[in-house]
Amino acid sequence: MKASPAAFAWFVARRYLTARRRQAFISLISAVSILGVGVGVMAVIIALALMTGMQGELRDRIVGSTAHMYVYKQLEPFRDIEAERRLVDIPGVVGSAPAMVGYALLQAPGGHSEPAQLKGIDPAVEVTVTNIESAIVTGSLDALTNRPPGAHSGIILGADLAEGLRVGVGDIIWAYSTAMTSSPMGLRPRQRPLEVVGTVRFGFYEVDAYFGFVTLDAGQALVAPDGPNMLQLRLADMEQARRIRDELQEKLGIAYQVQDWIELNENLYAALWLEKVAISLAIGLIVMVAALNIVASLVLLVMEKTRDIAILRTMGAKSSMIRRIFLYQGLAIGIVGTLGGAVLGVAASLVLDRYRLISMPADVYQIAYLPFRVQPLDVVIVVVGALAICLVATLYPSRAAGRIDPAEALRNQ
Repeated sequence: MKASPAAFAWFVARRYLTARRRQAFISLISAVSILGVGVGVMAVIIALALMTGMQGELRDRIVGSTAHMYVYKQLEPFRDIEAERRLVDIPGVVGSAPAMVGYALLQAPGGHSEPAQLKGIDPAVEVTVTNIESAIVTGSLDALTNRPPGAHSGIILGADLAEGLRVGVGDIIWAYSTAMTSSPMGLRPRQRPLEVVGTVRFGFYEVDAYFGFVTLDAGQALVAPDGPNMLQLRLADMEQARRIRDELQEKLGIAYQVQDWIELNENLYAALWLEKVAISLAIGLIVMVAALNIVASLVLLVMEKTRDIAILRTMGAKSSMIRRIFLYQGLAIGIVGTLGGAVLGVAASLVLDRYRLISMPADVYQIAYLPFRVQPLDVVIVVVGALAICLVATLYPSRAAGRIDPAEALRNQ
């Protein structure tokens, strides 16, 4: 049974790939080319998984410890909280809660002190806009409001902040606010003793290391005498933040300012996206270098097989079949290297993420380890791109092989 031209071309290409004896050096170069493509593809996939993981992890921690959207009044604080909450009751908003934020210095009995941001919250509705309840490490959220008669107001500290102050549940600390109050001695900072009733760990360093949570009444007494200065919103779909923000801003008018989580963290995500593109391009050069190895191995093979090519031509093989032989060989190198690198890259990313093998300073990067998240679309793009580069790399050697004149080649042997 007569073999098809494609089957015959693949048979010859496969024999050349597994060449032994005199052609062992060419086979070695082919193996190096496969290794180069595989390493390049693996590196690109791991880099993309790293940057995607960083973006996703930071986003999850940010929106877990803060609200999806904030509403501020331009000229005055929120007076009628329930009426203001009804104003923001639009489709897509699933939770709202008042809050106030101000700066204070916290001082522990042992003399340790730390700067902090005090956030006044209503615990009953705060759980509808942030993950504070699930972030509790010690103590309880209910202890903020359920205070025994005569007890000091409670405070829940970020876990790292509590560690810096060297305090735990039941300890009394003093809060000195940047808000001032009048006294016979002149203006002096507002101050109040607070009992530590719990600690929280969101996994977001900025909150864990600098935030303390108190009730609205305690917050008003310390940092916001006029009352709550923001309204926090939770969205059913955080990716719709821009659309809902514009809709809400139009509804509320110029007396209010609306900000969403994307706007508040725009610079961070822009920097991460730029890093993702830059790292991908830099590591992608490895694949291009591997493609040059493919060119070199095929050119050497064409030079080595000039006599074989001439014999095939004299036996009736067309130039297109000769080109196809070397095209198949280059594609085989590219496919094996690309698929092998893709499998290794995905496997390495999953292992690195599962066992958290790479740690990092949380005070610098907000997270304690490098997360890796593999997106199928990224893998597909890398695989298709690597195969395209390998295909382009085979064009010149295969065309050069197809242009060999059999008479001239045999005469020079």
